Amino acid sequence: MHFRRDEEDSFALELTPLIDVVFLLLIFFMVSTAFVDFPRRMEIALPTSKSASEDKQPTKMEIEMTVNKQIFLDGKLITIIELEKKLTALKRPGKLNVLIRADKNLDFGNIVEVMGILQNAKIVDIGVATK
Repeated sequence: MHFRRDEEDSFALELTPLIDVVFLLLIFFMVSTAFVDFPRRMEIALPTSKSASEDKQPTKMEIEMTVNKQIFLDGKLITIIELEKKLTALKRPGKLNVLIRADKNLDFGNIVEVMGILQNAKIVDIGVATK
């Protein structure tokens, strides 16, 4: 007797489409992820010393300018003359980072005036915030 052999079913998994889908998902999540740098600080109890001196000068400064030509230095309302006096009184202005946040409807000449004051005070790291 001659028995007919049934064809065996193949249960092999096709990997090519699976790999394509995995790469597409990987690309989607990489593009859609917001890259935010969260400050990572550890709570460390530092030892004290009598000879140590604390640096009182800030390393960052924010200047905000409103459409009404008001100037805020680190959240405090000041005049342009007071701003100039504070900046010239700094000890090491070259290590100071300044960010200017100005209203988009403010006259550009006012922003240039503040930038000139910063340059006269020997501050070289000046940034302007945009949206």
